[in-house]
Amino acid sequence: MATVLSVSGSPSASSRTNRLLRHLDQRLLAQGHEVIPLDVRTVPAEALLGADLRHPAITEATELFAQADGVVVGTPVYKASYSGVLKALLDLLPQYALIGKTVLPLATGGSTAHVLAIDYALRPVLSSMGAGHIVQGWFTLDKDITVHEDGSLTVAPAAGEALAQVVDQFSAALSRTPLLAAAS
Repeated sequence: MATVLSVSGSPSASSRTNRLLRHLDQRLLAQGHEVIPLDVRTVPAEALLGADLRHPAITEATELFAQADGVVVGTPVYKASYSGVLKALLDLLPQYALIGKTVLPLATGGSTAHVLAIDYALRPVLSSMGAGHIVQGWFTLDKDITVHEDGSLTVAPAAGEALAQVVDQFSAALSRTPLLAAAS
């Protein structure tokens, strides 16, 4: 199957966004995909903020994007947009780092007022980076994500069903991508 880069744009290790992505990674793994997690918060701040393209962490992140067939990009919504740490990384990637790739944008936030952040903030930058196909994204309310003391995660039933559907659509699109490339 495909190699999926699962990018968490959350600055917090214990964030709902990060945990939700790792939860969804399991669904992709069960569907036969190889999943490589990338937590942007682990990239050294001096490399991101100093725009150090030669820093090993930036080089490694760039290589991970290049090797992936598909990319899941998850971010908390801050001030009606995706996170600054995600923006810093995306700015350092090559202009067309997503060329020909299938991309699934996901966001979390505290209010439905931020639901359009995917379409008005995240989708345009992913498109400008050459994404071959951006599947329907999904916004999940923080209140629909429960992290238990043991680290396990529960997603409210309606949100969980919707997330499963968009992940399955992403997976199906990944499965079709090689066929489209071979036919050209």
